[in-house]
Amino acid sequence: MPSVPNHLAFALVCLGMALTPGPNMVYLLSRAICQGRVAGLISLGGVALAFVFYVLAAALGITALVFAVPLAYDALKIAGAGYLAWLAWQALKPGGRSPFLVRDLAPDSPRRLFVMGFLTNLLNPKAALIYLSLMPQFIRSDAGHVLAQSLALGFTQMGISILVNGTIVMAAGSIAAFLAQRPFWANVQRWLMGTVLAGLAVRMATEARR
Repeated sequence: MPSVPNHLAFALVCLGMALTPGPNMVYLLSRAICQGRVAGLISLGGVALAFVFYVLAAALGITALVFAVPLAYDALKIAGAGYLAWLAWQALKPGGRSPFLVRDLAPDSPRRLFVMGFLTNLLNPKAALIYLSLMPQFIRSDAGHVLAQSLALGFTQMGISILVNGTIVMAAGSIAAFLAQRPFWANVQRWLMGTVLAGLAVRMATEARR
């Protein structure tokens, strides 16, 4: 199992990632506002299933393989840092959008809501980044079985993401209305998220291989 300090550090990074804008957040917010909280929660169920896929992929050795191959690890780390930097620029550039400025979506059936939530997360670069580029940095070969560490960290990330996104879905209408009526706070939120993303990009790019 990961050490307690390492586990807490990973949990804090995952919390920061969950609070930053990305495909999951934009889709879930848009769905909850356009079709209601129930639709947003059904979509979140699909998102959660995709996280289970990533956790199982890690358990089957993908993360351990990346951790064992220096060139693959470094390439994914650089790619991950670049993707985070791109997300930061999207938030901070002139005319950047807050994730709470949602898209109009037509109503869908519960089955389609679940499938779309699953596919949105399965094809989400940020989800792949967490499991293939970020998580290996918190796995130590001298701290026990890599499989057990991967599962513990994976389910930690999954739980944090579901909790954060579930809360956002339940409060989506109120949050969007608040920010729409107060452009200053929408800009504060956008700059805060952009700064967090930029900080994570720098940390990932400069983190020494363990």
